[in-house]
Amino acid sequence: MPQPQQLPGPNADMWDWQMKGVCRGVDSSVFFHPDGERGRARAEREMRAKALCRQCPVIVQCRTHALSVGEPYGIWGGLGESEREMLLKRGGFRRSA
Repeated sequence: MPQPQQLPGPNADMWDWQMKGVCRGVDSSVFFHPDGERGRARAEREMRAKALCRQCPVIVQCRTHALSVGEPYGIWGGLGESEREMLLKRGGFRRSA
């Protein structure tokens, strides 16, 4: 079997941005709703999560990741589930193949 000419590089650099996120060390329940959460409780939790996102130095990388892979749940890059879905449906972002 022929040997590859070039080995793939390490993948850690693709995810390094996550180490710089404001969300590191924050309880994930801030970003992901529990079953059955609705109304005011959900809106307030999402507002807290998005406030953290607005302070984050990697908000763009986080948002790009979520839109690229189609993250179905949670707050990513300051966007909620329905906001990401709307962007994708409107063509405001193209998923990578």
